[in-house]
Amino acid sequence: AQGASPRIEGCERFLSVGKGRGIKATTHFKVGDLVFACPAYSYVLTVNERGCHCEFCFTRKDALSKCGKCKQAYYCNVECQKGDWPMHKLECSAMCSYGENWCPSETVRLVARIILKQKFQTEKTQSERLLSLKEFEAHLDKTDNEKNEMNLADTAALRHFYSQHLDIPNNDALVQLFAQVNCNGFTIEDEELSHLGSAVFPDVALMNHSCSPNVIVTYKNTVAEVRAVREISPGEELFNSYIDLLYPTEDRNERLRDSYFFTCDCEECTTKSKDKAKMEIRQNLCTVPEPEEIQEMVRYAKNIIEEFRRAKHYKNILPCSFILVGICELSLEKMGSIFEETNVYMLHMMYQAMGVCLYMQDWEEAIKYGEKLVKPYSVHYPPYSLNVASMYLKLGRLYLGLQKKPQGVKTLKKAIAIMNVAFGQDHHYITEIKKEMEEQE
Repeated sequence: AQGASPRIEGCERFLSVGKGRGIKATTHFKVGDLVFACPAYSYVLTVNERGCHCEFCFTRKDALSKCGKCKQAYYCNVECQKGDWPMHKLECSAMCSYGENWCPSETVRLVARIILKQKFQTEKTQSERLLSLKEFEAHLDKTDNEKNEMNLADTAALRHFYSQHLDIPNNDALVQLFAQVNCNGFTIEDEELSHLGSAVFPDVALMNHSCSPNVIVTYKNTVAEVRAVREISPGEELFNSYIDLLYPTEDRNERLRDSYFFTCDCEECTTKSKDKAKMEIRQNLCTVPEPEEIQEMVRYAKNIIEEFRRAKHYKNILPCSFILVGICELSLEKMGSIFEETNVYMLHMMYQAMGVCLYMQDWEEAIKYGEKLVKPYSVHYPPYSLNVASMYLKLGRLYLGLQKKPQGVKTLKKAIAIMNVAFGQDHHYITEIKKEMEEQE
């Protein structure tokens, strides 16, 4: 019908009261149902995964073949190499020219590919059945000086690395495109939530945010899949989560305002029902801490988190790992004077410590942290959370690696129970985990 809302099977675009455009269901979805799938409009494999994943289809396998020219990109076979060539040729010659000086950020690489695609892709793609990329919000009127400077640095880097190989739009259009990608882009992650690359999925970007979401987004190679994690009735809006939901309401909204320029008014943010458990204070203290003391400790925790994030840029330097472990232990000791171990700031630091232990291959210590994390995660996160599944998965694989087979298999089964809903029972990640378990029997 003329003027009808854009729709795909099972859902359609609509105007959501107080939120602008969004997506609502037109049929009933059960928990675990695939609501819709969206191929990436454009995507790029992260540099750190080169040689482990195919540049074109993101398949993870051994013995990939490298590009004969740049010797940087790896592929499953000739078909994948040919499939990627329209995009890879943009970088291939430039990587050869710049050598070790080739260092555009992942966002710059992604935007360059979008510009190239827009040159030859005039029709709407299968990624834009509900929302076209050109309709993305940029929120340039709301960006602060720091974000504006980052945008300008990105535009300068794109001109520097790509000007000989790409017809670059004028500066205003370029700044707009970077802002659109920063607000609407996605990071593709694997089953353990390791970063694989960046992409734009326009139809997925149309969904609004909730801290109590009814759908989850997972990835099958370069396709985003949206699955129901609650019962969804016809007419009900689809809500995804844009952020890590571990933290209390104030922190979540701070992150949403900073990155997406809105404050969430979902039921969880209105009732703050999980905040008390997330901010658990130690029970056996002689005197109850004053609110100012708690706030001071939260500020300390946030500063440590930021310090840790900066230090991780140097994780390839081994001595730094010992420094990071030390930072974690000291901060846990200090925060533990007020916070319970289940407090989300304690959990954040344990997660960082576990990551460093994994990097240092200190498996026993990594397990100790993982065991402390997994139960509180199950309480703080919503049902069918990827954060909980990935923690069970890491722990299960660690147990198996240390020949603790019964524990390993039991823990991996808990991961699979969540992943069956989040990824779908036929996902290759689940097949791989089941194979790991069979090899132990």
